[in-house]
Amino acid sequence: MHDLALYRKYRPKTFKEVLGQEHIVDVLKSSVESNKVSHAYLFVGSRGTGKTSVARIFANEIGVSVNDLYEIDAASNRGIDDIKELRDGVRVLPFDSKYKVYIIDEVHMLSKDAWGALLKTLEEPPKHVIFILATTELQKVPETIISRCQVFTFKKASDVVLRKMLVNVAKKEEYELDAGSAELISILGDGSFRNALGELQKVLNFSLGRRPATGEAEVKRISREDVEKITGAPKTVLVNDFIQALAEKNIEKGIETVKKASAENLDMKLFFKLIIEKFRVAIILRYAPKMEAGMAEDLSKEDLEFLRNLVKEDKAGVLRSGALSILLDEYQNMENTFITELPLELALIRIIGESKNS
Repeated sequence: MHDLALYRKYRPKTFKEVLGQEHIVDVLKSSVESNKVSHAYLFVGSRGTGKTSVARIFANEIGVSVNDLYEIDAASNRGIDDIKELRDGVRVLPFDSKYKVYIIDEVHMLSKDAWGALLKTLEEPPKHVIFILATTELQKVPETIISRCQVFTFKKASDVVLRKMLVNVAKKEEYELDAGSAELISILGDGSFRNALGELQKVLNFSLGRRPATGEAEVKRISREDVEKITGAPKTVLVNDFIQALAEKNIEKGIETVKKASAENLDMKLFFKLIIEKFRVAIILRYAPKMEAGMAEDLSKEDLEFLRNLVKEDKAGVLRSGALSILLDEYQNMENTFITELPLELALIRIIGESKNS
C-alpha cells in the first residue's frame, strides 16, 4: 500500500518539473529573472492542472519562505469577514522575506461583499504583497478583479504528457505499465495530473501485478486488463467489437455491443471516448501507414494488430474521416440525452446508413 498520495508525492517542486505548462513557466521564469513581478496573478484552469503547485514554486523562486506564504481556500473562507482579516494581515511586513504571497484557491467562491473588499486591496496593494488567485470558473470572477491581474490559463494535460508521467511514476514505484495500461489511465485522467495519479494509485494499491519474463523479481507489471478490472473501465473487447461492427456494416452486432456495455453498468461516455480514440488510430493507419511505428509506443501489440487487420479488410471504406466526424458529432450529444446508449446507436446507424448509400 502507498501511504502518501501519489499526486502529493510527485507534485512538482521546481519549474523544471512542471509538465505541459511551458507557456506559463517561461513567462514566470522570465519575470523572476528580470525582477519584474506583478502584484496580482490569476491562474485559470480545470482541477489537477498544476495551478497551486506553480503558485508555490513561483513563491519559492522569488525567495518567499514558508513563514510568508499564506494559502487560503475561498470555498470555506468566502465571507467579507475573512477578506477583512486578510486585508488587516497584508499591512504587516513580511517575516523574513522580501514579499508576502497570498494564494487564494477556488477564488470564484467568494461572496459578493468579499469581492468588493478584495478589490479595494488589489487597487492599492502594499509593495510587499503578491496575490495569486486560482479558479476553475473564470466566468464567475468579476471583470474588475480580472482586469487587475495577470491572467494565465492552464491547459489540460494531453494524453501523451500524461502517459509519459504515468510510466515514469510507476517506474519509480517499481511497477511497469505496458502501453495499453498507460493509455487507458491517461484517458481516465481526462487532462488532470491529479486524477491520472489517483487512478494509478488505485491500480498500484490493488493490483497483484505480474512479474516480467526476464525474472526481475522486484518489478511488477501492470496490464490493460488489470486497469480495466480495478477501475471499472470499458473492456478492450467491447470497444473492438463496436468498431468491428462498423467495419462489417453490422448494425445488430453494434447495438448488441452497446447493450452489453450498458448491462455492465459502464460509463457510456467513457466507452464512446475510447471508441473514438481507437477509431482515430484506424483512420491514421489508413491514410498515413508510415506512422505505424510511432504508434507502437502507445498501443499494445494486440490492439495494433487488430487495427491493422481492420483497415486491411475494410473494403467498403467505412473507416474514413466522414465516419469519425459522425462519431464526434454524436459524442457531443452525450450530455443532452437521458438514454445514454442513444448517441452510440445513432452514430452506428448514421455511419452504416451513409456507407450503404454511397
